[in-house]
This record gives sequence, structure tokens and C-alpha cells, in this order.
Amino acid sequence: MDWKLEGSAQKTESHVLQEQEGILEDTGEDGISESFQLLQIDVECELQEGETLPTGSAVWCSKNVQRKQRHWEKIVAAKKSKRKQEKERRKANRVENSGICPQHSKRFLRSLTKEKLLEAKHSGPRLCIDLSMTHHMSKKELSRLAGQIRRLYGSNKKADRPFWICLAGFATDSPLYEECLRMNDGFSSYLLDITEEDCFSLYPLETLVYLTPDAEHALEDVDLNKVYILGGLVDESIQKKVTFQKAQEHSVKTARLPIQEYMVRRQNGKNYHSEILAINQVFDILSTYFETQNWPEALKKGVSSRKGYVLQNSVE
Repeated sequence: MDWKLEGSAQKTESHVLQEQEGILEDTGEDGISESFQLLQIDVECELQEGETLPTGSAVWCSKNVQRKQRHWEKIVAAKKSKRKQEKERRKANRVENSGICPQHSKRFLRSLTKEKLLEAKHSGPRLCIDLSMTHHMSKKELSRLAGQIRRLYGSNKKADRPFWICLAGFATDSPLYEECLRMNDGFSSYLLDITEEDCFSLYPLETLVYLTPDAEHALEDVDLNKVYILGGLVDESIQKKVTFQKAQEHSVKTARLPIQEYMVRRQNGKNYHSEILAINQVFDILSTYFETQNWPEALKKGVSSRKGYVLQNSVE
């Protein structure tokens, strides 16, 4: 009879200990003290129920529970110490980086970017990408153009003084639009204007300035009253003066970037020199100049050494 009672008590105790271990695993830092209270209550209840047991069995259960409880206390103490160290590490990182880059939530940064872009729509400089010449482009060329649009938009989002961008002559059922959706995450949510209308019918002609490397006059400044047009054209066959001729057909003013005024040709093995830039590179130059009012600094950012040009003061 004593053997049955002792076995029953041991079985009950094992079941209680398993439940207590489950409570410990599922309980966070805030519930650790509560878990201990539950454990202590369970132990007291177990001992009270075991009062009818023989003295030997009761003593054996008490020692076993105490040993288990000391083991749980060590585990909980180790977890608390680890959490405390992690909190201190994160706090030290925040203090260290506070003077370099304030910590903001992603939601706050998205809201700030949206606010700046919408402000540019009403009072910022305007840029129009002429996408009416894409019908003769190959799949590879369309993919490259879609990538340039993504990089251009990404640079504009990061700018302190962004432009308001319009993609003109851009049909939503065109191959380029499908390529933009495929290559550019969130393209349908870009904060910019998309229209099938031609850029020459969207704005008064006297406000337009078509930026083309074939123009005679260099761009001197970024005027808030002007709309600057970039030809969305990736042509591996390098057809010359396509955008320049299109601007002349509509009697629109043209301008080129002041590469010749601030940069010089540098000798290279291929003897290659080109002022033809991708639309995102042209935008980086315009955006940097608008913020710094410094053409050399702006050109340095957008014209890579592979084009065969360097700043005048960098020539040895």
C-alpha cells in the first residue's frame, strides 16, 4: 500500500514538474515572477496533498522539488542576465550613433519622403521624361531604360530638394510599362505623374527646355519656372541628334550640360570621349546642382571617368 501511494505521488509530482517547465518556457521576462509564484503554490499544494503519505515519501518529494526549483532559478537568472546585457548593448549603440544618424522608424521616413515629394509637386523644379520614342527599342534596351527610371526615382526620393517627375508619352499597356512593373518593386505606387500625352502638349512651349548633348548652348542654372525634358531613349546603335531634332520640330529651347565648360578630355587607351549620359546620370547632375549651386561638384557626381572626361582642376 505504501508503494502505491509513493508511486502515485511521484507520478503526480512528475506531471506537475512538466507543467511548471512548460510555464517557464512560455513566460516572458515580465511574467517570470508570476511563474515562480505558480511554482511555489503548486509545490505547497503538492505537499499538502501528500500529508497523508508516509514521512519518508514526503521528505523525498520535498528534496526533489527543491532541486528542480534551484535548477529553474539558475535558468531564469541566466535569461534575465542575457536580456539585460542585450538592452545595455542596444542602448550603447543608440548613444554612439545619436550624433551621426538619428534613429527613425521606417514609417516616419516614408512619411517624410512622401511629404517632400508632394511639396515638390507644388513648388519644386519639374522634370519630364519623354518616353514617346520607345516603340523602336529592343527588349534589352527597354530593360535598361526601366532600370534607369528606377535609379532616377530612387535618387529623387533621397534628395533634400526633390524634383516633381512626369513620365510623358507613357502608355500603361506598352512593353516599357510592363518592364517597369517587372523590374521595379512598387512601381505602381511611385509618387510621380504618368500620362500618355506628349510632353509638348502638357506644358506651354515657352516653359520647356529639352536637355540634349547636341544643343549649342550650355545650361547655366535650374529655373523653377521651367520644365526640363530628358529623352527616354536607350539606343545601342547611337543615332545622333534624335532628341535635338525633335525639340527643333516643336520650336522648343534646347540646352546641354556644361561638360565642355568645366571638364576636359582625358587620354585613354580607347581614345573614347562621350557626353551621352543615361537619364539617371543626367538627373543626378541636375539634382546635385540644384542643392549645391556648384557645377563642378554636380558634374563629378554624374559623369564617370569611363566617359573620358575629368574636371579641369583634377588634371595633373
